[in-house]
Amino acid sequence: MSTTTTTTTPVSRMTSLARAELTLLGRSKGTLVAALFVPLVLPLSVRSAAEEMDLAEVGLTPGAVVLPAAVGFSLLFAVYSALVGVFVVRREELVLKRLRTGELRDAEILGGSALPSVLTGLVQCLVLTTACAVLLDMSAPSAPHLAVLGLLLGLVMCAALAAVTAAFTRTAESAQVTPMPLMIVSMLGSGMFVPLELFPDRLASVCELLPLTPVVTLVRGGWTGDLSAFEALGALATAVAWTLLAVFAVRRRFRWEPRH
Repeated sequence: MSTTTTTTTPVSRMTSLARAELTLLGRSKGTLVAALFVPLVLPLSVRSAAEEMDLAEVGLTPGAVVLPAAVGFSLLFAVYSALVGVFVVRREELVLKRLRTGELRDAEILGGSALPSVLTGLVQCLVLTTACAVLLDMSAPSAPHLAVLGLLLGLVMCAALAAVTAAFTRTAESAQVTPMPLMIVSMLGSGMFVPLELFPDRLASVCELLPLTPVVTLVRGGWTGDLSAFEALGALATAVAWTLLAVFAVRRRFRWEPRH
């Protein structure tokens, strides 16, 4: 009598977890509405506001404001905010605790749980950028590699920041509130509604250090081609620094069991 053992890999384990998480995500109508539809509506308000600004003075067009803003909205709603709820709810339901008793490692649990939201955000960003480029009559990106780097860094960073926020969120109900400070600050100060070029220099310098600012900067610079090598490296360094800081905080502070 022979016995066979099934060997699993980190990829296969994360894929299985992601499929299960995708099923659960599909049952959460509130999360789906916030993640899928809100980022589609907000760029319209940005377009209306951009048309009232004197963008030509700083060498920008409405499309150069709306397109990176659309990417930012997707990252905030479809990835960051949605994942805070996912991590908190799974923790409170003891799902994360049970997963840790199996083959899955901690990084695989977090990665597999985040994968559906990250892929949703990626697809949504691609759809929105294509739609903005066509509807706003924008030319092809001058430096597509910068836009791609900005988007990928944004996806990873927002997933990591979501895990950090979840660590300080006590209940599923409060998970609807705790993401708001970062979301509001990002929308107002990261160049999504108003480009930093229109800010006073000192305020703009502070806003450049916000987590989502380098993502918006890289995506916009990828399209306009106006980003210098020094500015691009600065944005990349800021995004990587926030990502590493978030990963460090997750390793030290993430909670796998409910608070009592």
